[in-house]
Formats: sequence, structure tokens, C-alpha cells
Amino acid sequence: MAANSLDHAKQAVRTQVWDALTAADAVHDPSVHGRIPHFKGAEEAAARLAGLPAWQRAGVVKAVPDKAQLPVRARALKEGKTLYMAVPRLATPKPFYLLDPATLTVPPAEAAASRTAATIAPTVEVDALRPLDLIVLGSVAVHRDGARIGKGAGYSDIEFALLTEAGLVTPETLVVTTVHTLQVTDTPIPTTEHDVGVDLIVTPDETITCPNPHRPSGIDWSALTAEKIAAIPALTARQGT
Repeated sequence: MAANSLDHAKQAVRTQVWDALTAADAVHDPSVHGRIPHFKGAEEAAARLAGLPAWQRAGVVKAVPDKAQLPVRARALKEGKTLYMAVPRLATPKPFYLLDPATLTVPPAEAAASRTAATIAPTVEVDALRPLDLIVLGSVAVHRDGARIGKGAGYSDIEFALLTEAGLVTPETLVVTTVHTLQVTDTPIPTTEHDVGVDLIVTPDETITCPNPHRPSGIDWSALTAEKIAAIPALTARQGT
């Protein structure tokens, strides 16, 4: 599928899901279009995830900063897990916040909020992260085969590629997304080499195991514009090696 056709197909799935969520009054956002949905039931999805043995075994978690995954981040910190969150747009040389539950100066639920994390958490370079047991992604839509799409900016895929090349994502690292039931789509989601698939989809009502989700092996430089590379110091540094 040509790049433009693929983008149009992805956007059609996003619009379908955003419309369905809006019609069902299933989100907290005044307008969900263009966003990772802050879905109603996020607390229940986080609780379902926290009940899984893979979550309970995980000591190091990387999670997106979106509001829908705030309950997941808060649980991670409350349960003593080391938590990493990306700096917005990966725009700094040290592109991840490190939230260590042993050194928090505010309650876990407060520390897990992206704005608070930005003020209290030190930032670290990619190579300073510990190997990741579990990665939590936000999604606009996800298929039961593990294919997912975000809002289209591509930062989750770039983060994953950077962490993979640094040896921090292993075959044992579990990739999870928490979503509303209406975000699980039957419409096939077209994917490219750099798109990250998920191992598990967790909704408030269901845990879905995905068969053989796609994982990029590293950075797909051909998919990145010069502007995008220049805007992300961690990419610029790696391009020079």
C-alpha cells in the first residue's frame, strides 16, 4: 500500500473509533478527535492489568504520558515499580523522565500525572534506562491481532525503536495497551515496518492476547524526515554513530 493510501486508511479507522466513542459518551474529552482517548473505564482497565501475573512480576515499566494511562502509571508507582515516561516529543537530549517510587516527594497518583512528573522527575538518556519488563502504550484503535494506531505523530514507535536498539526491549518485554471496548476494532489496521504491535489489549471488561504482534528491530531511518530527526536529539546522536 502506498504511503498516502496507508495514511488515509489509518485515518479512516481513527475517525471511525473517535466517532463511536463520541456517540457512546465513552470519553472525558470535550472533543476526542485528534487525541488518544481519555476513555471512561480507564481505572477499571488499569485494575484488570494490575491483576495479571506479568504485571505483578514487572519491576520496570515504561508508560505513555496520556491521561487514559494515568491510573496505570499511578498503580506502578504505588506498587513500587520504577516508571519511565517520555519527555514530550522526545525533545531533550535526556528524553525520559525517571520516576523512582523510593524517592518520590508527592503521592504516586500525583507524581504519575505528566505535568507533575515534568517538575519533580529527573530526566535520563536512553542508555541510562534499565531493561524494560513492561511497556504501556496509548492507542486510538487496536485490532485483536495486535496492530494498533495512535493519533499519528509516531513518537511511540520512535521511542520503541530507540529502546530496542539500546537493548532495553527484549523478547520478554511485554507490550500492552489499555483501551475502551469501542477502541478494539474489527477493521484491519494497515501497518508498516516501524509500527509497534501489542502483546496484550486490556479493556475494562476483557484481556485479549494478540498472536505474534509485529516488533520493529530498530530505527527505520527511511521512514523519518530530516526535520523529525533534527527535532529529536536522541535520533540525531544515533545517526552520527
